[in-house]
Amino acid sequence: MYRTAVASTDIREYLLLSMFMTAVTAVAAQVSFHVWFTPVPVTLQVLAVILSGLALGSKWGAISQVQYLALGAAGAPVFADWTGGPAAFVGPRGGYLIGFVAGAYVAGWAFERLRKTNFAAWVGGISGIAAIYLPGALWLAVWLTVTTSHPFTKCIGSAVTLGIVPFIGVDVIKAAIAASLVRKWQ
Repeated sequence: MYRTAVASTDIREYLLLSMFMTAVTAVAAQVSFHVWFTPVPVTLQVLAVILSGLALGSKWGAISQVQYLALGAAGAPVFADWTGGPAAFVGPRGGYLIGFVAGAYVAGWAFERLRKTNFAAWVGGISGIAAIYLPGALWLAVWLTVTTSHPFTKCIGSAVTLGIVPFIGVDVIKAAIAASLVRKWQ
């Protein structure tokens, strides 16, 4: 009986924390600006996603991002620029939204496995960013193929140029901030 009570308390605590990180991601999405040459805005979402994985672990970090996507898919204006609804998933940013679940999971997974090393949170953050970039750039390439009628192989290079390269520097800084915050909480 004691074991069940402890387990349910842990689940409730993690569920509340995951809902908190869902809200943090929604707020972070609104801190955005657009660069003229890319259809993907610069936001603080990546910081929130990485932080959710590092702080909550792989499972609950990913759950927080699934909750975020569910809110947005239901029409809540939680995505960048106060957008929401299913159409957000078929636009140029759709792959990055899906990548948030993978990013939180991978950041948490790497951190859990390397926890005893000095750079565990940093490696987790960088790994999470890579997990966001992969589906993000792939979907952006599909979107570019459909909207420009160029071959998919050409659009892959454009997707990397438009959807990854401009963001690397700022996302590395976001990973460092998330790693620093997590180290302070430990």
